[in-house]
Formats: sequence, C-alpha cells, structure tokens
Amino acid sequence: MKDLGKISVSRHQIAAEAGGQRIDNYLLKILKGVPKSHVYRILRSGEVRINSGRVGPDYRLQPGDELRLPPVRVAERPQRRAPPLNAQLEQAILFEDEHLLALNKPSGLAVHGGSGVSFGVIEQLRAQRPQARFLELVHRLDRDTSGVLLLAKKRSALTALHGELRAGRVKKYYLTLVKGKWRSQRQSVRLSLHKYLLASGERRVAVNAAGQEAHTVFELEQAWREFSLLHAELKTGRTHQIRVHLAYLGFPIAGDDKYGDPELNKRLARAGLKRMFLHAGSIGFKHPATGSMLTLDAPLPDELQAFLRTLD
Repeated sequence: MKDLGKISVSRHQIAAEAGGQRIDNYLLKILKGVPKSHVYRILRSGEVRINSGRVGPDYRLQPGDELRLPPVRVAERPQRRAPPLNAQLEQAILFEDEHLLALNKPSGLAVHGGSGVSFGVIEQLRAQRPQARFLELVHRLDRDTSGVLLLAKKRSALTALHGELRAGRVKKYYLTLVKGKWRSQRQSVRLSLHKYLLASGERRVAVNAAGQEAHTVFELEQAWREFSLLHAELKTGRTHQIRVHLAYLGFPIAGDDKYGDPELNKRLARAGLKRMFLHAGSIGFKHPATGSMLTLDAPLPDELQAFLRTLD
C-alpha cells in the first residue's frame, strides 16, 4: 500500500491567473494524488468552501476568492526527474509579453510529455521559468512539425484564445513539400477525419464521413518534376489534418513516417531530408489583452531550405 501523507485544513486566496477556472478542475490540479471520486465527494458534501459558502463543482473561481480545503490524504508521489534545461527553447522565442509566449518549435521535440516522451516543450519551459505562475499550451504541433507554437502566460489569455480558435478566427498557415505535381493553383479540401488507435496503441487518423469536419485550403508555391511546395491554411484544427488530407489526395508529405511513402522517405533521407517537411510558418490572431491583430512568423528551418536548394 502506498504511504499516505495528510494535508490539514488550509485556506488561501485565488490568484488572478486561476480566475474563470471551474473549481473541480482547479482542485484536481492542486490535489495531486487524491482520487477524483474523493475530490467530488468533498465538493458535494460542502467541505470545500468559497468565501465561507458551499459551491458546486461547476462554480467558476474569481480572483480574490477565499478557498477553504478540508483535511485530505494524498499518496506520496515518487521524486520525478527534473526536465533537462534546453537553451534552444529560449533562443527560439519569437514573441513574449506578460500574456503570451510564442516560439519557433524545432522538429523532433514534442509539445508535452506522454506516449514514451518524458518531457516536452511545456514541461521544459515550466522548469526553466520557476517564477511563472501560469504557463499553458494554446494549441499543439506534431512532434515532427516545426514552427510557431503559442503559449499563454495567463488563464484569461488562454480562455480568450481558445474562444478565438473555436470561432475560427485564428489564422494558421503551414508550408509543406509533397510528392507529385499539384494540379491547381488553389484548392479547398473538405474531408471529415476520424481518430482511431492501432493495436500497438498508436494514434492514427483517417478520412471518414462519420468523423469530424476538417477544412484545409492549399495553394501552390513552387513545383518541380517530382515535388510540389504548398501553402496550407487550416480552417479547422483536427489532429494530423494536413498530413491526412494530402495523403488521401495522393500527395503524401515528404518525410512523413505515418502517412507518407516509405520508399520515397528512404530515398529522401539519403538525399539529406531526415525529417517531415511540414512547418507552421505563420499564425495571426487578436491579442487577448489589447484586441489588436498580431501576426507571428517563423522562418523556414535551415535544413528545409537546404533541401529545397537541392531540388533546384
């Protein structure tokens, strides 16, 4: 049986960064090691108080609220290895103010830990910025995709940007190299996508009419005998959306090890392309605090520029 540590009655004020968050989600975050069922039990029983009054699990915290927690027992958590310092992340910052942080994420770096990855961008940045009271991903990029990654430094910024994403008002543009000759200058692709798991537990996505609506607009930037360089604008933000749309249309992304052409990828690796050619080049959105439009651009990585020169 795991050793249990006891947390006595505690009282503290809710910081501005937690304003707007549901109290059940807040408690699940701060009471690590406490069973979820127990968290909801102490909420329902009224043992958790806000400003001396009972609240339901859907209550949204306000800055300055006084939270009273009853005594609870938590499992002693084993010491976790600290994320390694990554100077490359600080050097990759494109924009930062008191609300937001944007960086040009390198290819090969996961945005968060899990699925065999101990530490991702978010864990490493939190470790490198211990003074940061709040730091969360606004959206995600695949591990092998490089480019603009946006993080929120305040909960109010995160909430506002998630609202903009749901409304389709955040503009995200990618650059990708695909196998084959693209047939039109501009093509709008609407193909629904369905997520599923392989027997190994690996996540995959396929075009399926029963899936979620997915919309991508592609524009031809440059063409070669075997390849086409495309701009892709995401109108929706589904998992692996660009990769699956292109593979389904018969234009797999160069270097894509999930949905691409394995034989082509081997040939490209010998020619110098050792990663997937997909780069999140630009993101445009309304700043959550000022309301002004902000566009952030990430230059194409050197290794991708070098490979394009070999095609010329």
